[in-house]
Amino acid sequence: MIAFDATHKAVHYPLDRRFRIWIRPSILIGAGIAILALIAAAWIQVGVIGMPRIPPVPQIYPNNFAGPHGFPLWVRYCHFFNFFFVMLLIRSGLSILMDHPRLYFNDHCTPGSEWVRFTPLEVPRDRIWTAKDDARYISPVIGTPGYRHTIGIARIWHFIVVHGFIITGVFFIAMLFATQQWRRLVPTSPLVLVQAWNTWVHYATFHMPAEPNGFYGYNALQQIAYFVAVFVFGVLAILTGIAMSPAVVNRFPWYAKIFGGRQSARSIHFLTMLGFLAFLVVHVTLIVMTGFRRNMNHIVMGADDQERLGMLLGFAGIGLVILSWIAAHYLSWFHPRLLQHTLKSVTYPMQLLTLNRLAPQQKYAEDEISPYFWPNGKMPVRDDWKRIAEGSFESFRLKVGGLVERPVALSLADLEKLGEVEHITMHHCIQGWSGIAKWGGIPMKALIDLVRPKPEAAAVAFFSFGEALYGGPYYDTQSLENVLKPQCLLASRMNGQRLPLVYGAPLRLRVENQLGYKMVKWIERIEFIQSEKLLGKGEGGKNEDDEYFDLLPNI
Repeated sequence: MIAFDATHKAVHYPLDRRFRIWIRPSILIGAGIAILALIAAAWIQVGVIGMPRIPPVPQIYPNNFAGPHGFPLWVRYCHFFNFFFVMLLIRSGLSILMDHPRLYFNDHCTPGSEWVRFTPLEVPRDRIWTAKDDARYISPVIGTPGYRHTIGIARIWHFIVVHGFIITGVFFIAMLFATQQWRRLVPTSPLVLVQAWNTWVHYATFHMPAEPNGFYGYNALQQIAYFVAVFVFGVLAILTGIAMSPAVVNRFPWYAKIFGGRQSARSIHFLTMLGFLAFLVVHVTLIVMTGFRRNMNHIVMGADDQERLGMLLGFAGIGLVILSWIAAHYLSWFHPRLLQHTLKSVTYPMQLLTLNRLAPQQKYAEDEISPYFWPNGKMPVRDDWKRIAEGSFESFRLKVGGLVERPVALSLADLEKLGEVEHITMHHCIQGWSGIAKWGGIPMKALIDLVRPKPEAAAVAFFSFGEALYGGPYYDTQSLENVLKPQCLLASRMNGQRLPLVYGAPLRLRVENQLGYKMVKWIERIEFIQSEKLLGKGEGGKNEDDEYFDLLPNI
């Protein structure tokens, strides 16, 4: 266990570490009925017409076997590294999930509408319950980095590792079709479906079918399973991950709708993880049942024999994977800044060239506004904020200064005179929840035109009355380029009303191509600066400084 100080222990290691999985009964019943129906159909078929015939496995003579067979070095390389990357993705993904331990098939995330939750707690109605309050603890034995509120580091691992997963997958598929190995995985006849069902009937009725030597081929059910794991689960995991990008969804709302919406994409992303785990369990079980030593030699040594070396090296490989989890845990807690900078060096230039170039163009209708919008962040406790809040913010003055030719101090009425606009947009929180709301305020471009930034001003810093998770004033920065994007507002209204206190009054930022933590609430003042590196710890914001969040969270 990490030796936390009192402040960090309260955040990462809470007293309440209960765990519970609740699944909506209708989903559980539906899934149960579907599985039982498949099993019942198999038993009925056997009872009515008997056990279906599976063609006998032919005797194979290696010297004259003409089809693609064996496991070349590139297959064995991809097999190991895919296992390595997938396990790290699952572990970091579980840590991310626990920061909002609810999954939905709607984009509003109203408490009670989730289809599964990983918390014993229902959202209380008698007090403010923020998304941060709702996060749950996860053991570092299960998740990377584990504990609670470590989503920043978990995302670092997820996005670093996903590069290896994609590169391995692309290489594997390219080599698959550059050789005859594709014929082992890709069904070429609809008869495969019939043969797969017949094989399923044998398994479901506890009759082990004759197993082919996997070195030379698979039975029809195995072939379909491998095809789905490679060409469905892998591809779907990547595509649904992209569908959770605010930059993509707010520029191309139709893309998320392909999956049923942003939250449906998140749920499908989770279900693909379950698919990988289910495949792994069945795959390993069959490897053990059908000749463990020989099967390990196939995939480790590329040989079809009964030697022990493949088995021993296979265990060593599994040990290396487990050691990587320990190393990831160590790096997460003792060198988090190194990880943060590593991710930035890999992704930041690419994002500037791709996702960050997308200009938000989302438009939602009034009837699409979410009935519930999760509150988040620590409400201000400062006396000056309480005093001006009691006076309905009549005495509030937004100070805008720094590297500008015309510093100003503006009341809310002064800001309104700059020309208010309204947009109905989807909010994407780094924790995973989303919500649609109508925001009204002045475009940042209007404020920029008023204060006229100096040529050396490249970033804009927004300072909050509120505090950060570990204490200290909250702030964040944006590049000048991003605050000039369409739909970037200094919002003073929400859903046609004055901005409520809990959602950031008197002012909050809206930057629709990024995640919510960049949209500072309870704004006190704004400064134009030369670089985000001049503030705090130089990472671009309080969450970036203390929780190792991304400087540019387009995804």
